Amino acid sequence: MRSQRMKHALVVTTAAAAALLLSGCGGSGTQNQAATSPPTASDPASSVPATSGAATETSAAAPSQPATQAGTPLCTAGSLTATTDSTGGGAAGSVYMQLIVTNSGTGTCLLKGYAGVSLTAGADGEPIGAAATRDDSTPVTDVLLAPGKAGAATLRYTQAANYPDCTRTPAAGFRVYPPDDTASLFIAQPLDACSNTEINLLTIGAFQPK
Repeated sequence: MRSQRMKHALVVTTAAAAALLLSGCGGSGTQNQAATSPPTASDPASSVPATSGAATETSAAAPSQPATQAGTPLCTAGSLTATTDSTGGGAAGSVYMQLIVTNSGTGTCLLKGYAGVSLTAGADGEPIGAAATRDDSTPVTDVLLAPGKAGAATLRYTQAANYPDCTRTPAAGFRVYPPDDTASLFIAQPLDACSNTEINLLTIGAFQPK
């Protein structure tokens, strides 16, 4: 009887040990599986698109800038011809005319601002009296002149006879300096000038497209 009890106890002990061994192996497998399993959709690191950095860089790129006229050369006396058109009429002893300059060169040039204008005794003569004052009622603008194209500015001439203290001197026409140029053009147009430099007979506006 005692022998049977010992055998029974040995069998129970062996079975318990086997169960414990199997239980330990099962737990180890579960841990290994959890350590090596790939990230799930709920993992924040796995939800970031691979191209998000490239997209951000593309959206931050600066837009292209519009082309400017910075490279266009200024119109100079050597590539211009000049004339006046006085059909605009006059008022109160003044004559309003258009000072017209035409691009006689082979390339486009930029005409911007005010011409320097004075009355002169001839194409090579000295200016007589005061140079034209600027009329800023018309805004300065870029005037691009292709070959053969013209720009115009309003030129006002006040009759010398309007000034009792004018020392009247005959003038052969106008000497015209294009904006920012030191060379000049001559327009033949006989008029009376005042040699007094404190008397302003001429007013010039900014060039505009014609």
